[in-house]
Amino acid sequence: MGISCVDRVSAFLTNIDTKKHLNVFLSVYGQEALTRAAEVDSRIRSKTAGKLAGLVIGLKDVLCFQDHPLQAGSKILDGFISQFNATAVQRLLDEDAIIIGRQNCDEFAMGSSNENSAFGPVLNDIDNTRVPGGSSGGSAVAVMADLCDVSIGSDTGGSVRQPAAFCGILGLKPTYSRISRYGLIAYGSSFDCIGIFGKKIEQIALVLEVMAGADEFDSTVSRKPVPSYTSELNADPNKKYKVAYIRETVDTEVLQPEIKKLIVEKIKQLKNAGHVVEPIEFPLTEYILPTYYILATAEASSNLSRYDGVRYGFRSKQVTDLESLYKKTRSEGFGKEVQRRILLGTFVLSASYYDAYYTKAQKVRRLIREKTKAIFSNYDFILSPTTPSTAFKLGSHTSNPLEMYLADLFSVQANVAGVPALSVPCGFDNEGLPIGLQVTADDFEESKLFQFSQVIPNLV
Repeated sequence: MGISCVDRVSAFLTNIDTKKHLNVFLSVYGQEALTRAAEVDSRIRSKTAGKLAGLVIGLKDVLCFQDHPLQAGSKILDGFISQFNATAVQRLLDEDAIIIGRQNCDEFAMGSSNENSAFGPVLNDIDNTRVPGGSSGGSAVAVMADLCDVSIGSDTGGSVRQPAAFCGILGLKPTYSRISRYGLIAYGSSFDCIGIFGKKIEQIALVLEVMAGADEFDSTVSRKPVPSYTSELNADPNKKYKVAYIRETVDTEVLQPEIKKLIVEKIKQLKNAGHVVEPIEFPLTEYILPTYYILATAEASSNLSRYDGVRYGFRSKQVTDLESLYKKTRSEGFGKEVQRRILLGTFVLSASYYDAYYTKAQKVRRLIREKTKAIFSNYDFILSPTTPSTAFKLGSHTSNPLEMYLADLFSVQANVAGVPALSVPCGFDNEGLPIGLQVTADDFEESKLFQFSQVIPNLV
C-alpha cells in the first residue's frame, strides 16, 4: 500500500506552513484539498480515478478557479471571486488533480522578478536574498521548495521558463494555441500561453496531455489532435538530433561567464554524443525584445481597460465624478510597472504613432516568425541559455526597467514566433545558483522537446 493522497496533501500543507516566509501562496485551500484527496483515494481504491489522480497542483493567481479569489497579484481586483473555471483548470479537475492553492505573481503577469506583486515579493528558496524570476515566481518556488507537485503558470515573454531557470526546475511554454486561454487573465493576448512547472518531465507531459486541445470557449485555440505525450516520451535512445544555436546568444557580453561556459560545454557534449550542433546567424536578434515590448504593451493597454472600478474589484474612495472614478481607481489600484506598460502601450497605439511603432512591430514580428520557422526546416531544435544571468539580488534591477527587461532577452523569441520552448536545469554557477538551458522546437513539437530534455541530463 503506497502513500495515500491525503498523506501527500498533508505533507505539502506542512511544507507550505514551514516555508511561509517565501511568500509563495496567496490562498491555501487546505481543508478543501484534504477533502478532495480523500475522494480521490476512494476513486483509486475503486479503480475509477482519472489520469492525474493525486497530483497536487498550485495555480498562478491569473487562472480562474470557481468560487475562489482571483487577483492577478493586483490591488485592483480586491475581493474578486471567480465565477467559473478556466478550461485548463476544469480539465485538471476532471482528471482528479488536487488544487492546493493560489500562487503569488508579478501584477498582471508583468515582470521578471516577482517584485511587482501587490502582496510583496516571492523569495528564492536557495537564497532568500535573491529573486525567483517572474512573472510566475510563486509557481516556480512552489515546485522548487516541494510545496506542490506541479504548478500552472502563464508565459507571455518568458514568465515560466525564466523562473524555472532561476529555481532549477523544468518550465514549459507550449506552442501558442495548444492550451485554451479561456479563464486566463489577459496581458498580451497574442503572446499569452498557459505553461507548466515540474521536476519530472513525465508529469509535465501528462499535465499538457490533459490541458491541451480544442475548446468551444476559445476561438484561437488549435484544433490539432493532442498526441499522447507520455507514451511518446520513450523515443529511440540512439536517435541523433540536429541542433542549432544562434551565435549571438552565446557570444554576447551580457551573458554571465559561468552560463556561457556551461552552454559551450553542453554543445561539446552533444557533439561527442553524435548529435550535429551548428552555430547559425539570426540577423533579427536585436529586434526581438523591442518588438515584443511594443506589441505586448499595446495589447496590455487594451486588455486592462476593463479594470475601471465600475463593475468589480477595487474602487477609490476619493471619487467626485465619473472621470475621477476612472483616474483615481486606476492610479491607486494598479502598481507602477503595470501603469508604465499601460502608458507605453497607449502611446504606441495613439493615432500619431500607430504606424511608426505598432504597425511596424507587427511586420517585424512576422519576419521573426518566418525566419525562426526557416531554422526548423534544417534543424530539430534551437539551443540557448534561458536567461543572461542566474537569479539576481532582490531590488537590484527595480530602479532600472531596462535592466529588468533584459532578463527576458533569450526567452521572448519563442513568444514572438509562437513556438514551444522548454527550460531544462543543467548546472550551477560559482555561487550555487541554478542555470537553465532553453530548448526551442517547431510548432506543436512538444513531444520532441520532451524526448530531447531526457538526453541533456545524461550528457558527459
